[in-house]
Amino acid sequence: MFVDKAKVYVKGGDGGDGLVAFRREKYVPEGGPGGGDGGNGGDVIFKVDEGLRTLMDFRYQRHFKAKRGIKGRNKTQHGANAEDLIVRIPPGTVLIDDDTGEMLADLTHHGQQLVVAKGGRGGRGNTRFATANNTAPEIAENGEEGEERYIVMELKVMADVGLVGFPSVGKSTLLSVVSGAKPKIGAYHFTTITPNLGVVDAGDGRSFVMADLPGLIEGAHEGVGLGHEFLRHVERTRIIIHVVDMAGSEDRDPYEDWVKINDELKLYNIDLSDRPQIVAANKMDMPESAENLVSFIERVKEVKPDIEIMPISSLTRQGVQELLYRAADMLDKISQEVVIEEVPVIKEKKVYKLSKDEDNSFTITRDNDAYIVHSVKIERMLKRIQMNSHEAILKLARTMRYMGIDEELRKRGAVEGTIVRIADFEFEFVESSSYY
Repeated sequence: MFVDKAKVYVKGGDGGDGLVAFRREKYVPEGGPGGGDGGNGGDVIFKVDEGLRTLMDFRYQRHFKAKRGIKGRNKTQHGANAEDLIVRIPPGTVLIDDDTGEMLADLTHHGQQLVVAKGGRGGRGNTRFATANNTAPEIAENGEEGEERYIVMELKVMADVGLVGFPSVGKSTLLSVVSGAKPKIGAYHFTTITPNLGVVDAGDGRSFVMADLPGLIEGAHEGVGLGHEFLRHVERTRIIIHVVDMAGSEDRDPYEDWVKINDELKLYNIDLSDRPQIVAANKMDMPESAENLVSFIERVKEVKPDIEIMPISSLTRQGVQELLYRAADMLDKISQEVVIEEVPVIKEKKVYKLSKDEDNSFTITRDNDAYIVHSVKIERMLKRIQMNSHEAILKLARTMRYMGIDEELRKRGAVEGTIVRIADFEFEFVESSSYY
């Protein structure tokens, strides 16, 4: 089964906690702080592996979490950093942030990689907080939480040659006779609903990858039918073989079919109208095909004089070998890569930094008798500082006084013993100056 779209959850590893510890060696009285820093959490990295061809694995595993950094140790020993989590993906995978819709990267080359979720930094141990005024701090930090997000993965087939055309014009049959691929073949529309890939041996030492893509219908550029599910794959092909049913099955006009398909390609992506194209006039084994071919060539040449039209029959293999030679010749003359202007440069996730004004901003609301303080700076502080020591509580109190939160609480009616809540942390308002 071919899977070309998946949604996964990724989370960088949390940083390891810093440690509160003191030196206790013999003959070293009052040895001072010795708590080490925690290690950094691991990143989640998506890396291209040319051996993969589908997103099938992501149907069964949708969560990817990197490991946490190791906690700091005594004697100022740092905890080890966690290893990065490498997730292997096929070439041609587009990564999109599910929340913002932003395209993060378009990974096409073997070994290309992107950090999709950064690990958190390790917390600082109490050694880091030692000062001339406080030589034995009893305060340390928790590790930062790793980034987390949902990512939509879309695979665009990486093929040299793409077969396009209306449903039931013989694309799957052609692929089956020129390669070892075994696509589903049937006498009804949309027999092919997912791309099929096959390696084609042109017979003269040259080979290339051919993709049988699902059939197009009018309005596909707007998502009608298989729409965008099909068109995204055409962007990757270096040349297009446009298969046309020259027998005019189902009372269709071969020329009108050719015009409509080209219009859909152009409306979806203007660059596709300039992609090298060969028209494979298929089903030439049918009695009415020869007469239709003459009219078809005349009308097409009036619009596009330089386009190549090659009569073939996938069933009898008439003209098929000549078609392969011509496709190989065209591939030899054009670039190995198709440049797509809309694909952005790979970039890391943006890190938002608070300005000084925003850093000290806060709001206060009421919840019955309790006061609720909302402050990004204080909430971040509560996440980092280990609030299990008197010194940590003093640090919080000093920060709140410096920001003006104490004064604002008094203006709003807070008195000794009033409940104040910040995030998940709850405490009583205290007027005592000894706290500072």
